[in-house]
Amino acid sequence: MLMNNSNTSPVFPLGMAGEGEIVKIVSIIGGKNLAKRLMAMGMVEDTQLQILQRQKGTGLVLARGETRLALGAGMANKILVVPVYDTQLT
Repeated sequence: MLMNNSNTSPVFPLGMAGEGEIVKIVSIIGGKNLAKRLMAMGMVEDTQLQILQRQKGTGLVLARGETRLALGAGMANKILVVPVYDTQLT
């Protein structure tokens, strides 16, 4: 497991986050097209997300503020996140 340089929180793929967990995006491991697609959805570094629902190996339903998003497992596993312990979403 990778460690974030700014603190000791473990960095892990978004696809590994548990239901109800709040996480912050730290990086994206993918090509230009993936980065553009995520940017269009407002999912950039430092964005906080809450996992609303896990879809048994096929993806996630997320909350970004008042917006709800669904991501497939492949895309979710290319987004690296750290847990957020402050429960206020930004």
